[in-house]
Amino acid sequence: MIPHSRPTLSEADAEAVARVVLSGQIAQGREVEAFEREIATFAGQRDAVAVSSGTAALHLALLALGVGPGAEVVIPTYVCDALHHAVTHTGATPVLADADPATLGLDPDDVKRRLTARTKAVILPHAFGLAAGVEAFLAMGVPVVEDCAQAVGALDGGRPVGTRGALAVFSFYATKMLTTGEGGMVAGSDPALLARIRDLREYDEREDLTPRFNYKLTNLGAALGRSQLRRLAEFIQRRRTIAAAYGRLLVGLPCQFPPDASRGRHVYHRFVIQVERPLERLIERLEQRGVQCRRPVFRPLHRALGAGGFPQADLLGERSLSIPCYPSLTDGEVEQVAAALAGELPRS
Repeated sequence: MIPHSRPTLSEADAEAVARVVLSGQIAQGREVEAFEREIATFAGQRDAVAVSSGTAALHLALLALGVGPGAEVVIPTYVCDALHHAVTHTGATPVLADADPATLGLDPDDVKRRLTARTKAVILPHAFGLAAGVEAFLAMGVPVVEDCAQAVGALDGGRPVGTRGALAVFSFYATKMLTTGEGGMVAGSDPALLARIRDLREYDEREDLTPRFNYKLTNLGAALGRSQLRRLAEFIQRRRTIAAAYGRLLVGLPCQFPPDASRGRHVYHRFVIQVERPLERLIERLEQRGVQCRRPVFRPLHRALGAGGFPQADLLGERSLSIPCYPSLTDGEVEQVAAALAGELPRS
């Protein structure tokens, strides 16, 4: 079975983690500090704060921006549940907006319609590795949190994603662009915001009892992340090579390829195609052929809430299929994935 996703790990990764284990300094420490500096440099930011997950990064970013009870935060409905949870953890209200079929992310026009006097932030994911185009959202005059969980290394207007919003968040889960196992990061250029995040991520040995969290990353995770970061350019190139191969091998099939990837905008965390077939049956049939595929989003948030009025998100939910695309996928496996799709989506 070709899995839908899997981490790309090496002997160098194992040696980096083993070095930390043997040092005895496995909790948050100098390895984490070094990882923060390296991610900040890579992301083109002044500083970064490592945390325990991408969800924790979102939560602390919102708190640093003053989001709390009575506030509203606009998020996509076609997205993973982490964004909804991060907003509700602050006591604020998530306001859902429809999808943009050109980026599979937020529709800026729909976001505009949903802004109110209580809107304190917009969370803008660069969905599946494609830069969303942040300029239209910055023009709305509301702080933008760039969610770069799936797009480390992508370019937005010629600049790295995460350099234009008020803050940028990253996720380093096992199958993200690079991994620390579990982990995340908040990056930005405002020292006051980052100091607030650094203060909130741990509670020990404080004079006051202001609510804080245990959101720390370990030296073990940071060592793995630093090793992975050294190979990130290689990872991205491999993902783009696989995407190009799919472009050749799947030509003529009744499916729509991912949005435009010109000028380095796409790093292909996911290779998402659109099909006009019942997805559950198609996923089941592909698995029988030895290829695991998935919906790129489990289900739009509004469906869990029993709401309507999000036609583009509904369409993406019905048609979007994510096929295997990760650095450790071999050329032979790419061909096997393409052959399985051709068997289920025959050329006309």
